[in-house]
Amino acid sequence: MNPKRVHPDLDAAVRCRRAAPPRRLCYNGPTMPDTDCPPVTVVGAGLAGSEAAWQVAQRGVPVVLCEMRPEVMTPAHQTDLFAELVCSNSLKSNRVTSAHGVLKQELRLLGSLIVRCADECSVPAGQALAVDRNRFAEAVTERVSAHPLIDVRREEVTEIPDGPAIIASGPLTSDALAEAIAALAGARRLYFYDALSPIVAAESIDYGVVFRQSRYNKGEADYLNCPLDREQYEAFHHELVGAETTMHADYDPDELFEGCLPIEVIAARGIDGPRFGPMKPRGLTDPRTGRMPWAVVQLRAENREGTMWNLVGFQTSLTYPEQRRVFRMIPGLEEAEFLRLGAVHRNTYINAPALLRPTWQLRAREDLLFAGQITGVEGYVESTGSGLAAGINAARLVQGREPLAMPARSVLGALAQHITGADPDGFQPMNANFGLLPRPDATRRMKKHERRKLQAELALRAIERVAEQRP
Repeated sequence: MNPKRVHPDLDAAVRCRRAAPPRRLCYNGPTMPDTDCPPVTVVGAGLAGSEAAWQVAQRGVPVVLCEMRPEVMTPAHQTDLFAELVCSNSLKSNRVTSAHGVLKQELRLLGSLIVRCADECSVPAGQALAVDRNRFAEAVTERVSAHPLIDVRREEVTEIPDGPAIIASGPLTSDALAEAIAALAGARRLYFYDALSPIVAAESIDYGVVFRQSRYNKGEADYLNCPLDREQYEAFHHELVGAETTMHADYDPDELFEGCLPIEVIAARGIDGPRFGPMKPRGLTDPRTGRMPWAVVQLRAENREGTMWNLVGFQTSLTYPEQRRVFRMIPGLEEAEFLRLGAVHRNTYINAPALLRPTWQLRAREDLLFAGQITGVEGYVESTGSGLAAGINAARLVQGREPLAMPARSVLGALAQHITGADPDGFQPMNANFGLLPRPDATRRMKKHERRKLQAELALRAIERVAEQRP
């Protein structure tokens, strides 16, 4: 536990009430501390929680950041570091012609700590922003822990905190806290299932078979490609759909998130499912044949040194022995050393349209905000964005200012509008995408790439205006 104390009421934020005379804070930061406002409790130090805590503290408001690891671990986390990436190491496209690229640029304009650390810890990934996950998590942990207004508590929170708070406990919220949230939300359960991809050691890859190329030669040939001919693909598909899986006892196929399906689930939908999904060969040429392969498995670097490679799109629920057997059928991976095997894990999220405002506040309690995947946003950058917005608004609330809804023309604002304004019946997690953005009248006769370019420009312009106001 961090012994640092920066506000007399910090303990009250986590239900340890005590009487103490007020004392002035001395912090030479971007905003001088507000000595009259209570601290904000942030539950969870993942992407959303770390970003939220940083945004609150940067506005001069003290923070109690509660993280249960390493005292209580999750099925997917391996370290006690903040912002540990448990699935892919990619934050998706950096291009402003994509919704994820626009969203990242919006967050840069608003001073996101997470995106800044990601930029600093990036690894080659074509036009995507991928990171060395260990260096990235270490960078976030170091900066958040060193902030003089953030008091880090390594303890599990099992109840909804009193006073101003942000719940950013993530998709792997502990059972006790999940029950407390469910009781608050009036819901029977708050989850679906997600899956992780395997990681292999670079030295175990057969480079006589695997070739380096990005699709359509875009980027710096940052992907390794394992080519399969038709016979190899059909044999692989046959073994994949027949392999033994390990699921939770209460697993239901309808609880899988469509945007992160296990590879065997995709394969079970038809012989060409993977070939038109994560194994699509378009834009790639096997140098040994001079032709496009029938199918391909792409590998993306996990670290700057290129010693670890992730099987892109190969989230899986196969048993560990079956993963080793089936995935070693992939050309070039016959002798693969698996540094991490895939797994299915439970993701917790609330019915945000019924419960949250576009400011990420709980409708029934304005000083309680939610952020991250628990709100129903799906994706690293989306989680970060919700944490940034919730952090800004938590600080504004305790300072007596009106909370801020991000502009609907921005990706961040459009995502918040969707998450909090969708049909509550059958609500499912949502990624950032251009379909969320309003279409200006001028785009009716535009081609798709022209329309998206205009939407991106309008989104960034809207966020620039917000940033200029120093929210």
